Amino acid sequence: QVQLVESGGGLVQAGGSLRLSCAASGRTFSTYTSAWFRQAPGKEREFVAAINWAGGVLYDPDSVKGRFTISRDNAKNTAYLQMNNLKAEDTAVYSCAANVRISNSADPSQYAYWGQGTQVVVSS
Repeated sequence: QVQLVESGGGLVQAGGSLRLSCAASGRTFSTYTSAWFRQAPGKEREFVAAINWAGGVLYDPDSVKGRFTISRDNAKNTAYLQMNNLKAEDTAVYSCAANVRISNSADPSQYAYWGQGTQVVVSS
């Protein structure tokens, strides 16, 4: 069983930056693929980015590539999402997800473990 806890959300002005963290319990974090999803009010959950155990990454090309960077620190059992040049449309609840040794995927059904989410609000 893996527990995921997100932090780092908050209120930021358009053009600003935030770094989200996803701290995982358990000793085998290095074998997990981690991902970030987001859900804006009244919209479906959408994929943001994923990073596998080898450091390979996958981004949603339309909305975040070039502005967001996903990374991980296996020694700290933590995955990160660095968000730069934030826009009002980035406002959402951001959730991290994980699963053991899966390929990077934008399909939320591939992830067995989910955090509670952290709110990001970007004011224009």
